[in-house]
Amino acid sequence: MIDRVDSIVIGAGVVGLAIARQLAMAGDEVIVLEAADIIGSGTSSRNSEVIHAGIYYAKDSLKARFCVSGKAKLYEYCAAHGVDHRNCGKLIVATSAEELEILDGIKTKAAANGVDDLYEISAEEAMAQEPALSCTGALVSPSTGIIDSHGLMLAYQGDAEDHGAVIAFNSRAIGGRVLADGIAIRVADGAGSEMELACTRLINAAGLYAQPLARTIDGLDPATVPSLYYCKGNYFSLAGKQPFSQLIYPVPASASLGVHLTVDLGGQARFGPDQQWLDGEVEDLYQPIDYVVEPNRGAVFYEAVRRYYPALPDDSLQPAYSGMRPKLQRPGGGVEDFLIQGPNSHGVAGLINLYGIESPGLTSSLAIAEHVGALLAG
Repeated sequence: MIDRVDSIVIGAGVVGLAIARQLAMAGDEVIVLEAADIIGSGTSSRNSEVIHAGIYYAKDSLKARFCVSGKAKLYEYCAAHGVDHRNCGKLIVATSAEELEILDGIKTKAAANGVDDLYEISAEEAMAQEPALSCTGALVSPSTGIIDSHGLMLAYQGDAEDHGAVIAFNSRAIGGRVLADGIAIRVADGAGSEMELACTRLINAAGLYAQPLARTIDGLDPATVPSLYYCKGNYFSLAGKQPFSQLIYPVPASASLGVHLTVDLGGQARFGPDQQWLDGEVEDLYQPIDYVVEPNRGAVFYEAVRRYYPALPDDSLQPAYSGMRPKLQRPGGGVEDFLIQGPNSHGVAGLINLYGIESPGLTSSLAIAEHVGALLAG
């Protein structure tokens, strides 16, 4: 007889924890399987820690919808639960006449997504606000902010556990099978022992490993599982005083938001991420990831940052950290949307697969959790 629970969530990142919280508060018996020995050790802890406004995404995309609604939910949640954050705002800066023309398009796209607080200022106004800045014009995003991502995940974890959820650390989901009345998952612990758990609802929020994990589920059509590509984003910290009072983003290029300046809640300025694609499609479950930041990548950072911060001193950038993004597009491809598949997509009752959950996943986490709850209820 296999032990059985209502719901299993695979992955204790910010989205997995938000979903566990959602289901536990709705009355489900929930177990979260986490391969690591701590929460949020993957993409969730290796990002810019920005509360995004919802500016850049395609109209009616999941990223646009969930970011805009998730932002409002997140600010409210942080205020109510004492999660450290700051609504600092950001400038999107043009550094040429050509980029100045792009600002209008960004503003139009933002308005189509329901971001109605964006406004344009002149170069003189922008540089009066930020004397270290060099630009030809800028957009102001008042609702962009920064957040303590680990504090947020701890709050989600606390809510989930207060409603009976259990987080099983060092518990790797290594395979599964579709049952007549649910789904069974094979789990390996840190010592290599294996067991099987059954559930009525399985949520695959495994982030960097979501696709390889889905392919191990016997009874799920592998044709429904999209390709997965890894893109590493490196960050460099700035030695010395933070030169700006708000976040500074360049006009985005292709599928990237560019090397931007963010600051953490302790006042440490950092630049990033760049894009360092790994070779080939990712197929291996729990493929090891190299998070080392190569110091020689700093040369590209100096060039990119000095377009809007020309006074950046030599030798002031230090390798800080990196994160890996689970991408659905190949290198050079257009930006793909979140892909959240429920039974209507793949035909397996009670199964939700979340693919390509990268930025703005943190901002969208509460909205994604509500969406998953609705898919399971419907």
